[in-house]
Amino acid sequence: MDKKRRKLLGILTFSPFLLYARNLNFIQNKTIPHTRLQYSVNAYSFNSMLRNGEMTFFDMMEFAAGIGLDAVDLTGYYFPSYPKPPSDNELFKLKRKALELGLNISWTGIRNDFVNPNAESRKADREMIRQWLSVSSKLGASIMRIFSGKHDHEGYTRSEVKDWLVDEFRICAGYAEETGVLLGLQHHNDFLFRSDEIIDILKRIDSEWFGLILDIGSLHAEDPYHEIQKLAPFANYWFIKEYVYPAGNKTPVDMKKIATILKNEGYQGYISFESLSDGNPKKVISSMFDSFRNAFEWPSG
Repeated sequence: MDKKRRKLLGILTFSPFLLYARNLNFIQNKTIPHTRLQYSVNAYSFNSMLRNGEMTFFDMMEFAAGIGLDAVDLTGYYFPSYPKPPSDNELFKLKRKALELGLNISWTGIRNDFVNPNAESRKADREMIRQWLSVSSKLGASIMRIFSGKHDHEGYTRSEVKDWLVDEFRICAGYAEETGVLLGLQHHNDFLFRSDEIIDILKRIDSEWFGLILDIGSLHAEDPYHEIQKLAPFANYWFIKEYVYPAGNKTPVDMKKIATILKNEGYQGYISFESLSDGNPKKVISSMFDSFRNAFEWPSG
């Protein structure tokens, strides 16, 4: 379903309200109430703490609920069994904990590499994706993150590698449809660097079950905000990080610019915060959350 049709359906859903809205500009501009945004946190923000046992997914959920987030992203490689799927018992305990805290488990993710010239390795990664889509479904997650990959592809052109990517992603989109979990490509500054080539891949796959996780920190163009703007109509999920990289230079993100892009697009899904900084990740995530909400909800403040 294309973006215009999805927006139209969203407007029709709210038509009884719109008929009585006093603010006609609301109707004319087709803006979406900002309360439709949902906020999450990505487990990678607590990478070292999760790996050394200082934090568990349960602790992460407590933190997320404590600062007012709506959801958590449970990255696959922090499960002890990874890359093998965890037991149902482990999954259902997490699902129950989320329910007790009033949280959603919005997202899971695994690490794959479809840039690898070895067809057998790519096949193994496809199987891992299929298995973890089932994990995602059991958790109630609506989207699962995958990568393109960053393997050395010496001897093969970028065009050839893109053909592999499209073929592999199409197969995996079929797995996604079977499980009811959307498969989301996170462009991760590994092989797909520019918005145009990301959009080209999405259009070639052309599946309702394959989408985009827009990572604002992985576009190292001269003007990353322009690249973000181009990708915004295709985004099914957003990763907001504390830095962007104009011409490769690490620069604090301008939350007002990001908020403006989101508003103009009428986005109403999940926004996930991810910190890659040193220091206390809880403080960084809390600060990012406050900063974004101030920019989005009180832009003139």
